[in-house]
Amino acid sequence: MRILLIEDDTRLARQIAEALERAGYTVDRSADGEDGWFMGDSGVYDAAILDLGLPGLDGLSVLRRWRDAKRAMPVLILTARASWREKVTGLREGADDYLTKPFEIEELLARIEALIRRASGHATAEISVAGLRLDPSTQRISRDGAPLDLTALEYRALAYLMMHPAKVVSKTELTEHIYGQDDDRDSNVIEVLVNRLRKKIGADAIRTRRGQGYQLADVTP
Repeated sequence: MRILLIEDDTRLARQIAEALERAGYTVDRSADGEDGWFMGDSGVYDAAILDLGLPGLDGLSVLRRWRDAKRAMPVLILTARASWREKVTGLREGADDYLTKPFEIEELLARIEALIRRASGHATAEISVAGLRLDPSTQRISRDGAPLDLTALEYRALAYLMMHPAKVVSKTELTEHIYGQDDDRDSNVIEVLVNRLRKKIGADAIRTRRGQGYQLADVTP
């Protein structure tokens, strides 16, 4: 899962990014409102964390531009402003959640996890599909109760497929959601990655839809 973090407090941004990366997310960062707006408008993200007090362009304006352009990714607002009126304004502008500084990193992680899960149509904390179980809070995927030994990239790819089990996911879409902005992206690597996953969860676990992409199959024995 790929997260956009727009926060101009360098120390806080680093703490948040490190925590998100430990939790299995890919993180792109910006400290400027104009730059962050452009990244969110032109990139593909599973969620955005947006500070309100930004240089260049304030957070509410960034959010308003995204929503006017039909950018529907879940947005969690961070702010030092505790006024309920500002919270209401942010939610009415299209924010999905609101967290007031200072906050606990664990709470932020839980809120992001819930936003992404709900945006994908999943109501429960753990996701079970095709004989697999995903626990985002521990970054573990198991089959029949046995944890799978996955690399970080394998985890992100399989988690994304599990979040969208009925969807045929193209190579491009999968690439955009598991790699960061500065990563070296090669669509041929996706084929190798999918083949590695098939070896770990079953040869028929992931279907290839010729000319379209990949879809999680029923891997229940």
